[in-house]
Amino acid sequence: MADKVVITCALTGVLTDPKKFAVPVTPEEMAKSARGAYEAGASIMHIHFRQQEPGKQHLPTWDPNIASEIVEAVRQACPDVIINQSTGVIGPDLSGPLACLRRLRPEIAACNAGTLNYLKASDEGKWAWPPLVFDNPVEKVKQFIDVMKETGTVPEFECFDTGIVRSVKLYKKVGMFDGHARINFVMGVASGMSSSPQLLELLVNEELQGGDCSWQVTAIGREEIWPLHAKACRLGGNLRSGLEDTFYLPGGNRARSNAELIEALADIARKSGREIAGPAEARQILGLKTKEECYV
Repeated sequence: MADKVVITCALTGVLTDPKKFAVPVTPEEMAKSARGAYEAGASIMHIHFRQQEPGKQHLPTWDPNIASEIVEAVRQACPDVIINQSTGVIGPDLSGPLACLRRLRPEIAACNAGTLNYLKASDEGKWAWPPLVFDNPVEKVKQFIDVMKETGTVPEFECFDTGIVRSVKLYKKVGMFDGHARINFVMGVASGMSSSPQLLELLVNEELQGGDCSWQVTAIGREEIWPLHAKACRLGGNLRSGLEDTFYLPGGNRARSNAELIEALADIARKSGREIAGPAEARQILGLKTKEECYV
């Protein structure tokens, strides 16, 4: 299936306010948005969980009951869909995401593979938010990997910088995980890797050459990110977009839904000569659990 591309939809972000942006939050909204993305070509749904109480829906939650309601709604709306659970937290308390992993047993979960100064400056020369450290030391990464082994979940190593990409090789070398590595190049964060197609080509040719891995790009930004998606597709990578990553379509228009963003990705893939993998094909390509092992 070398010419098949797997598409992930990142349905909603961490803190995006649904009062300001049309992001899905409730189980019903998540299911409806996922269905649109699924019909457009997404086989994987990357999911963050939000508090459900009005006035707090811009805030994350790690309540396993809420997480379970959301995932069940998405699975019912999208036959055979693959769940990719977010796990990112600041600080050493991993009890929330680990509880969700154990309850949901998702096929894939994000595993942030290294620490980053998470920064952004405004045009006025001020910090867009107070500078923070997205801390992912080795012991924290190992805790996530160990529980993912327990739940039969494939870690998707989120790499915000080049040194983090290289760290994944070292995790495998010292035995933190075995077998196939799944790399997610997160590009476009102001203090991380730029959304440069040339940088992506260098990373793939230099860092992944001869490696036992699959990879995709998460492109953060506005309409300038779409050449990066096209380059990823031509280089043989898998694709991801959604309202977590961008609100803008290739022509600069504002996206009204996740489905519109996934339609744009699928169009890029087909113009590059690649067909879209369905969920069953995506499971085979990525070495994931079958539908029967997950839908219990």
